[in-house]
Amino acid sequence: MPTAPDRRAVAVALLIPLVAILALWAFAWPAARIAPRDLPVGVAGAAPAAERMEERFEEREGAFEVHRFADEAAARAAIEDRTVYGAVVVGPRGPHLLTASAASPVVSQLLREAVTASAPEGAQVRVTDVVATPSGDPRGSVLGASMLPLALAGMAAGAVVTLVGLRGARAAATLVATAALAGIAVTVVAHSWLGALAGDWWTEAGALALTVLAIGSAVAGLAALLGPRGIGLGALLMVLLGNSFSGVTSAPELLPEPVGAIGQWLPPGAGGSLLRSVGFFDGGAAGGAVLTLSLWSALGLAAVLLARRKPAGTGPVEPRPADPAREPALAG
Repeated sequence: MPTAPDRRAVAVALLIPLVAILALWAFAWPAARIAPRDLPVGVAGAAPAAERMEERFEEREGAFEVHRFADEAAARAAIEDRTVYGAVVVGPRGPHLLTASAASPVVSQLLREAVTASAPEGAQVRVTDVVATPSGDPRGSVLGASMLPLALAGMAAGAVVTLVGLRGARAAATLVATAALAGIAVTVVAHSWLGALAGDWWTEAGALALTVLAIGSAVAGLAALLGPRGIGLGALLMVLLGNSFSGVTSAPELLPEPVGAIGQWLPPGAGGSLLRSVGFFDGGAAGGAVLTLSLWSALGLAAVLLARRKPAGTGPVEPRPADPAREPALAG
C-alpha cells in the first residue's frame, strides 16, 4: 500500500506538468493567435475615396471597426483621445496614414502593412506618427515588460501581509503604503532613468501605485476569505492569467476573444491601459481602467478589513495527558 510520502511524490510529479501546460496555454496561445478583431480605426476624406477605403477595411470581416471622420484634424483628435488606434486620410496626393505607436507599436506596423497593401498601385502612402513612443523606448519594450514585475510586486505585498499575520486596518495601511512606495520607485526607473514614459511624473506614479494596490489587495482579500488557498488563487488570477491576457505587449483587440476583454477586467490589463493613457495621451480613455482598478482595490481592502478571523488561542483546549513522573506520590 502506498505511503503518504509516495502519494505526495506522485501528486507533485503530476501537478508540475499540469502547471506547465496551463502556463503555456495562458502565454503562448494568445501570442500565437494575434490578429485584429474589431480594431478601431478611422477613415477621413472626400466621400467617394473615403468610402472605397472603408470598404477595403470591411473586406476583412470582423477585423476592423471603422470610424468616419470629417477631416484630418478630427481623425488626429480621435487618435489623441484613444478612440481609434490610427486613421487613413484619403486625399488627392494619395492615402495619408496617421498612427500612434505609443498606443501599440504592433498595431502601428499592422496598419502600415494593411494600408500599403490596399492602396492603389503606384500610390505612395505617407505615414505620420501622431503620438510616438519616446526616444528612450522607441519600441515600447519597457512598458510591455512592466506588467509582470508590477504583478509580482502586488502579489508579494498581498502574500507577505497575510503570512506575517497582519490584520485589519494595519494590513490595509501596509498595502496602501507599499503600493505608494512601489509606484514612486517604478516611476523613478521607467520615467526618470529609462525615459520610457512621457506624461506627468506624479500621475504616472499614481497609476502604478493603483495597479500594485489593486493586485496586492485582491491577493490579501482572497487570503482573508479563503486562507492560504487564496494566495494561490490570487497568483493564478493576477500573475498567470492577468499578465498573459493583459494585451500590454500588443493590444487587447489583437488577442483571441474573449481573452482581450477578460484581460481588461483584471488589474494587470487595466493597469497597462491606464499607464499608456497617462504616460502618452494626457489621460485619454483612462476612466474605465481607473474604475476597474479602484473596484479591485476597494473589494480587496474591504475583505481584509471585514473578514472574520478566529483570534489565536480561542479554539478548544485539548487536555494534556498526565505525566506519571510528575504526579505527586500518594501516601500508602
